[in-house]
Amino acid sequence: MDSHEGNNSNTPPSKPNSGNPYSPLVYSLVLAFGIGLGFAVNTMTVGKQPFLNQHYSKIDDIMNYIGLKYVDTVNRTQLVDKTIDEMLGNLDPHSVYIPASELGEVNESLEGNFEGIGIEFFIVQDTITVVSAIAGGPSEMVGLKAGDRIIKINDSIAAGVKIKDTEVKHRLRGPKGSKVKVAVLRSGRKGLIDFTITRDKIPLYSIDAAYMLNNETGYIKISSFSSTTHAEFLEKMQGLEAEGMKKLIIDLRGDPGGYLQAATSIADELISGTKLLVYTKGKAYNRQDYLAGRDGVFEKGDLSILIDQGSASASEILSGAVQDWDRGTIIGRTSFGKGLVQEQYELKDGSALRLTVARYYTPSGRCIQRSYAQGTAEYYNDIYERYMRGEFVHEDSIVSKDTTVYTTAKGRRVYGGGGIRPDIFVPMDTSADNEYFYTVRSYVPEFVYKYSSLHSDLLDKYSNKEAFKKNFSASEELVKEFYGYATQAGLKQDKVRDARIAAKLKLNLEAFIAKQKWRLEGYYYIVNEDDNVVNTALQHNKPL
Repeated sequence: MDSHEGNNSNTPPSKPNSGNPYSPLVYSLVLAFGIGLGFAVNTMTVGKQPFLNQHYSKIDDIMNYIGLKYVDTVNRTQLVDKTIDEMLGNLDPHSVYIPASELGEVNESLEGNFEGIGIEFFIVQDTITVVSAIAGGPSEMVGLKAGDRIIKINDSIAAGVKIKDTEVKHRLRGPKGSKVKVAVLRSGRKGLIDFTITRDKIPLYSIDAAYMLNNETGYIKISSFSSTTHAEFLEKMQGLEAEGMKKLIIDLRGDPGGYLQAATSIADELISGTKLLVYTKGKAYNRQDYLAGRDGVFEKGDLSILIDQGSASASEILSGAVQDWDRGTIIGRTSFGKGLVQEQYELKDGSALRLTVARYYTPSGRCIQRSYAQGTAEYYNDIYERYMRGEFVHEDSIVSKDTTVYTTAKGRRVYGGGGIRPDIFVPMDTSADNEYFYTVRSYVPEFVYKYSSLHSDLLDKYSNKEAFKKNFSASEELVKEFYGYATQAGLKQDKVRDARIAAKLKLNLEAFIAKQKWRLEGYYYIVNEDDNVVNTALQHNKPL
């Protein structure tokens, strides 16, 4: 990272003395588990073999005896892979082995692209349905549209054969320049429409939404920290500033992290002077400081960072730097608590080892890594335990597991060991929100994709998401049609529950319909209207 002269002192907020710390929806638990499996922090490294001498290996001896003498034939590769998984499981939850067959897909979100035809799809009633064709991508260029149902891929039937997501990706993706044929069924057209699509490099964006919440407040939703996140952030900021942005809300809820450098680059855009943003230390690595240095795009102006129990690693680096320097307000619920740094070493057979090599520390000296002494299962189960203790609902239910006190640049108390604790706690809605998410929400996307494919002109009269929000409302007829679909798909109706969640359901039907045309930005533009954390940020968006 570049480092230039700045105007402010680089003295970090003060170091520890002693005191107290820290705070599911189903998706948060799944997301949190994924943190340990795929989203490593720090530079991806293709390491040369560091071992020059051949040493006696007890594991090799045992594997050879099994191969020669064991009563049954065994798959050596599978046995080795399981042995490696078991061995790494005794280290920490974030050191993982990635088989060669999975490495490409695991790296995609960090690299920020893949090679394919450029569609977002959803399998609706055993049929691949196009949710959207990526703007400027090969599918859009040949005329594929949202709502198209893919019936054939390369002359092989792909509908009604219980095809899985992984198989769809395998059949549609391929090297740039290669071709794939698809036949689609489109609402209002008779027969199948054939397309030949030339695969290309498809960008994977890590910023889901960027728009103005009101005349002066910009909103940016970051879903992960990839190699392209900083460039995306600068582009979005330029657009928001052109619309008159004076205040900024960055939403990191559910963001499992990614590259350390992506987080520090964005922090540098927000924090002035030559200030410490984060530092790392490990047994084989001396302390490395990451400093702010350049003139950032938003070093002044009200700033809020939104976090929750699914915000991890790079999300916590950014949040910790902003909090420790009192640059903005952290709002929401206590973050995941991952303070370990991984490097990736590619092995000779195309697999990779993602190994924890250091811990990272916020400017005040906090390491926010939760304990994993009781094993990986207990480590991830802790998120559920937080929920059961009421930590997502009542701030006074938060259990302190680290009594060390740190102070920010202005002398405010902050804590380590268990995540970034927000400056302003916003409880999870456990009433209508919970009932909606646990019972009804899973049917909404599939219904909307099916409904949109049968009403391809649904959004044609709306020139932008603002016009849609102002003029479209989910009708009682649409809600009734949804319940007809959901009931047939397995939802048990409950009149009392359905009355309680009526407003939430209508809002989400509208949001998923908006997503058909304006992608995730359209979705967040609608749902954020009724988001307690976003609304709290709008009320408190000023420096502490």
